[in-house]
Amino acid sequence: MSTRWDPAQYARFADHRGRPFRDLLAQVAAAGPRLVVDLGCGNGPLTMTLLERWPGARVVGVDSSPQMLDAARAADPDGLVAWLEADLASWDIASLGERPDVVVTNATLQWVPGHRDLLPQWISALQPGGWFAMQVPSNFQAPSHQLMRDVAEQHPAADRLRPGLARVGVAEPADYVEDLSALGCEVDAWETTYQHVLDPEGRQENPVLEWVRGTGLRPVLDALTDDAERDAFLADYDARLRAAYPRKAFGVLLPFRRLFAVAHKI
Repeated sequence: MSTRWDPAQYARFADHRGRPFRDLLAQVAAAGPRLVVDLGCGNGPLTMTLLERWPGARVVGVDSSPQMLDAARAADPDGLVAWLEADLASWDIASLGERPDVVVTNATLQWVPGHRDLLPQWISALQPGGWFAMQVPSNFQAPSHQLMRDVAEQHPAADRLRPGLARVGVAEPADYVEDLSALGCEVDAWETTYQHVLDPEGRQENPVLEWVRGTGLRPVLDALTDDAERDAFLADYDARLRAAYPRKAFGVLLPFRRLFAVAHKI
């Protein structure tokens, strides 16, 4: 069963979620690209910023979620971006009919099985001198995710919940350096742990729960179709998150580790 995404929930922390994308793109030195592709474009606002960065480019956003793409198209009434629905694990970038100068993928590859095996295809598709830029979360051992797994294991519907919690995961920065260097690229890779201060105004009961509702919790919510089952899971998870991420005078602090790699095809 594919995950059903909620664009409105995802957008609740748009500023925090957008910062890694901006930090990633700051290291891409492409000048005047003709074709820019965003793999895993989501609900679209970050993809739209690619037009601001490179106004002369043809920009294509690719995502597997029809809900996210509906939101992206609604926010782009003039059709400035070509929005395509496709599974990245099987989609052929050559179907665009033109070699991209820049390929970006932001907070997506952790959902794509075998994504490291797809890197040769994406790098091969680039124009000579092209750029590939990726960012993935690497916080799967953080309390937010460990507690989710713990509650799921103790839930009556544990057997149904396990598949949605079996994350594809990501490698370490050095692994991506090796992968991309072997493909003939100059590579810059790094990691950052963002210290997100959530809900400083105190308007949300549990901002960390609201955060994961838009991302990692989606497969669990999809699996719990019975209201009582869902309520029981959320009550237990909510209490554990509050203890792990207590509210402070300045808000709720969510440390979040992310990995980055930018490859310049030589």
